[in-house]
Amino acid sequence: MSTQLDMAFAALADPTRRAILAMLLEDDMAVTDVAEPFDMSLAAISKHLTILTKAKLITQEKRGRVKWCKIDPSALREASVWMQGFGQFEPVNLDAFERFLEQELHPDAP
Repeated sequence: MSTQLDMAFAALADPTRRAILAMLLEDDMAVTDVAEPFDMSLAAISKHLTILTKAKLITQEKRGRVKWCKIDPSALREASVWMQGFGQFEPVNLDAFERFLEQELHPDAP
């Protein structure tokens, strides 16, 4: 697994960062607008944004005196490709598996 993929999954592990990404799906946002719905300091939000930036999930740019955040749509491509590899397996039918085990463990049962 690549370092970039590790960083993406580590960034996505936090619910605040996932919420920020969901907000940025709508549109670019100023850092102060990103911070508004959260009950935490601007410094704490900035730390979350730094982690998202280092993971290359977002970009930040200064426009005048305001710092803007933008989601990078290609950033999750590697993670998506990795996760799609698991789609090749059929979903497990747990009821059928339980019946199979019951028959194997107790073949004389009705």
